[in-house]
Amino acid sequence: MIDALIAGRLYGHAEAREGKNDSAYVTARVRAAAGDGSPLIVNVIAFADAVCDALLALDDGDSVTLSGALTPKAWTDKNGEARAALDMVAHAVLTAYHVSRTRQAMQPGESE
Repeated sequence: MIDALIAGRLYGHAEAREGKNDSAYVTARVRAAAGDGSPLIVNVIAFADAVCDALLALDDGDSVTLSGALTPKAWTDKNGEARAALDMVAHAVLTAYHVSRTRQAMQPGESE
């Protein structure tokens, strides 16, 4: 497990799911750029309510930054080429909405 911060765009829509014990979670896929610029898909699962709500509020292609436990994986495509993939258990999320809200909170308010 690697503690990581990834940034990319939501690939498709996040999906709300329910576990065996009626525990709610959300899965999503994020398309991030690898060091050489090639696309890399990160499979995301979130259990925290705030993270789940934020992911469900996003649309396909929206920018997102996630923090959490990252596990590298490898798979073979149809052509027999080895490909990299990443699985993340997201603990925190930052979206464009969060950035604008934080900026507004940091602006000095008018005195009353």
